[in-house]
Amino acid sequence: MSLTPQALDTIENYDDEQRLNYLIQQAVEHNTLWILADEHGCVMLNTDEEDCVPIWPNEALAQRWATEEWQHCHAESISLNKWFSRWTMGLLDDELALVAFPNQQNQGLVVYPDEFEEMLKKAQRKKGKK
Repeated sequence: MSLTPQALDTIENYDDEQRLNYLIQQAVEHNTLWILADEHGCVMLNTDEEDCVPIWPNEALAQRWATEEWQHCHAESISLNKWFSRWTMGLLDDELALVAFPNQQNQGLVVYPDEFEEMLKKAQRKKGKK
């Protein structure tokens, strides 16, 4: 199901915690996370304290970030199986954090890969009980 531009705007205007919850819910529902990538790999954001990989709940929201310095980037999906088997440990090994569904104002919660994986697995268990 594709979202209208108005729905995308509404979702993007959620507060940081709501966007994190939406990201987890969508990732579990669709078994996929989204990043922006180019020929060199995934894009990175820098906070005062962390180097981070931004992640989004769907292709359209990720692709909204492919502007200005990232206009050459494309949205790329990552299955949760691949995320669990490769990304969490890889990000931890590289000492990288995540920015959960940043909005157009560069706001988003910074979470650590192992904490994010636990959030996803908890949501999967909860979904499995329904």
